[in-house]
Amino acid sequence: MTTAHAVKILIVEDELIVAADIAARLTRLGYTVVGQADQAQQAVQLAGELQPDLVLMDIRLQGDHDGIWAADEIRRQHHIPVVYLTAHADESTLQRAKVTEPFGYVLKPFAERELRTVIEMALFRHVAERRLQESERRYATTLMSIGDAVVATDHVGRVTFLNPVAEQLTGWKLDEAMGKPLTEIFRIVNEETRKAVENPVEKVLATGRIVGLANSTVLISRDGHEYPIDDCAAPIHDDAGHTTGVVLVFRDVTDERRREAELLQAQKMEAIGRLAGGIAHDFNNLLTVISGYTVLLREGLGADSPWRDALEQIETASRRGADLTRQLLAYCRKQIIQPRNCSLNQLVTDSLKMLRRVLPATIELVTELTSHDTTIKVDPAQMDQVIVNLILNARDAMPDGGRLRLATFRGETQSGQDPFPTGGPFVALEVTDTGTGMDAATLARIWEPFFTTKEMGHGTGLGLSTVYGIVQQAGGHIVVKSRLGDGSTFTVALPAVAEAVATRAAPVVAARFPQGQETILLVDDDDAVRSLAAMVLRSCGYKILEASSGIEAAEMVAHYDDTIHLLLTDLVMPQMSGRTLADIVRSQITGIKVLFMTGYSEMPLTQSPTGDAVWCLLKPFTPQQMAERVREVLDQVHPSAPGGA
Repeated sequence: MTTAHAVKILIVEDELIVAADIAARLTRLGYTVVGQADQAQQAVQLAGELQPDLVLMDIRLQGDHDGIWAADEIRRQHHIPVVYLTAHADESTLQRAKVTEPFGYVLKPFAERELRTVIEMALFRHVAERRLQESERRYATTLMSIGDAVVATDHVGRVTFLNPVAEQLTGWKLDEAMGKPLTEIFRIVNEETRKAVENPVEKVLATGRIVGLANSTVLISRDGHEYPIDDCAAPIHDDAGHTTGVVLVFRDVTDERRREAELLQAQKMEAIGRLAGGIAHDFNNLLTVISGYTVLLREGLGADSPWRDALEQIETASRRGADLTRQLLAYCRKQIIQPRNCSLNQLVTDSLKMLRRVLPATIELVTELTSHDTTIKVDPAQMDQVIVNLILNARDAMPDGGRLRLATFRGETQSGQDPFPTGGPFVALEVTDTGTGMDAATLARIWEPFFTTKEMGHGTGLGLSTVYGIVQQAGGHIVVKSRLGDGSTFTVALPAVAEAVATRAAPVVAARFPQGQETILLVDDDDAVRSLAAMVLRSCGYKILEASSGIEAAEMVAHYDDTIHLLLTDLVMPQMSGRTLADIVRSQITGIKVLFMTGYSEMPLTQSPTGDAVWCLLKPFTPQQMAERVREVLDQVHPSAPGGA
């Protein structure tokens, strides 16, 4: 592609929308649009003032003169090449246009490739004329400035010119390639079939028409290096209209493909994120109902009931379903988190208490925890997921046993350095195994959701993608080093926190659900969740007002004469969200407490528009968790931080 500073273009078009579209296309192609004109006289004036390298001229213009008159004046006065833009023209108009010696025609509507080809051909022809008039050196210098690779041939396909980009991509120097058949220096194959692709120059010489390459074309350079390319070849005509040669313009599209792949990957991740959000909202409602009624049924049975074990199995399955949903949300970074200052050493120690029993005796576990401060600010439940997934991943990489090392350390890096490229003090966890290791192809995909090297039914492919999402959401970075047969090392680096870890009091296990007498407005569009919550809260002594939508709840508040102490509402509902409902209710009832229920949120729940702290009950929740959270919110005079179940 021609570099922007090399080619300046003046657009002459009286339709403003069309002119804007042409300008946008030229900019994308790398050209510089130096001006626009909508009348013939103005075009001639601007051509003299701006001295563009080329003028794109609409034949039909408003005013006393048309584009043909303007093109003739520009040619005579300024010697600037003109390319006509036209949708249609009668024979007499075309004959007038030919007299002005245009450098090309672009028929509307046109594709960007066609536009670029005609422009490059026009520039090529213009340079050729100036070479004849001025010097060979000036001609060569201009072609050398073109950012795309350019090859010119004579009428039988022998090379007459290569610019530096063409030399670089083909591996041939101009003096070596001069006079050789183009097929010898321009070897192209289909990327998928590896079959030779017909040379575009041969097509041009045979048809006299502009020819473009098919997709998936690869250029094989002299040293065997392969470049995916896009190109276009066009004939060079003499004054009599005979084809005297061909100009081939092509470019390496490796970076373009990479950008397209990155865009596709981003779109795929966005789609997965939206899917995860929908799954979380609906699936967590189901899990809340299943686990809630399971707990209530189990508590109503005697200790020796044969059904207790069955109910515990149901509850365990519900927890596993909730874990799977959390993994999806963690990957796409849409999980609601409650970060706090934690000791990484303590998190590792706590996780190992549970994980030691899932490690076979054939694996030697070694821990090397630093004596330095390891305070980080994370959601402890999420960090536990990171540790668990990395350890289980290491275990699975050592089916015949080996050595698993967990180490923590503290450090500081400069920007751009691993393992903390944003720079600054960090705390890191290093998990090293002596397992099978990974090849380059596997390493390139390990963070992708649902990618797994395990057999069908032995893994979801969400473990490492979950780790990646959690670490990124926490402001950290993860680096992996591995080689096939030599094991793997995963290093998780998180920003260090200077504040000390607050001492947490031991949890108090409630013997029964907390009680109360306040009035609660309960809003959820899922009937089963709403019925479960109402039943539990009524058993705790509360007066419950039920609504199945935000609109119904807002109307209920408007006509309710007594005091409502708490709004307990689902966050994601059709027609009116819980957030909007909360704003409406707060404006009508001074001092009302609000507790959101949700399993998914597009936006972080930190503060309401009024500045009040936001409380949240994450689905799926147990009856005990709901009762405790409701009591906690009602008893809080000035909540200072969002809560979580």
